[in-house]
Amino acid sequence: MKDNIPDSKITSTAAIRMTLAISREEETELKSNLQSVQIKAAAADFGGEFISSVSKIIERCIVAAQREGVITNTHSEEGAIAGAAREAISQITSKAIGLNVGGKIGIARYNNHISVCLYFGIGLLHLNEIAIGLGHRAI
Repeated sequence: MKDNIPDSKITSTAAIRMTLAISREEETELKSNLQSVQIKAAAADFGGEFISSVSKIIERCIVAAQREGVITNTHSEEGAIAGAAREAISQITSKAIGLNVGGKIGIARYNNHISVCLYFGIGLLHLNEIAIGLGHRAI
């Protein structure tokens, strides 16, 4: 099945699915299912005031990817994660500036393709807007 689907679509779909997992148990099950088809995946949470959280979100992406074995501790792989995370963040910046954000990071890798999906709740108190940003890099 994966023979005729681009690797970038495979990783992007897996990263989005990781962000949409409701519980840690669902994340663990999804990671296991993805691993069985040679897709490495990771997830992490984030939150805070948007502007001050940008660098923390990128750091969390790198740390989560390293912790789960999605990437190794090399400059090119860390840079690929950081670049994909930055792209995902840039897609929602106009909605989030000046507001609080909270959400989830989903990361997936298949072969040399890496995708980062960021699921954001943006707003004040319980008045939230929802947004998803998605970035992709090839190593």
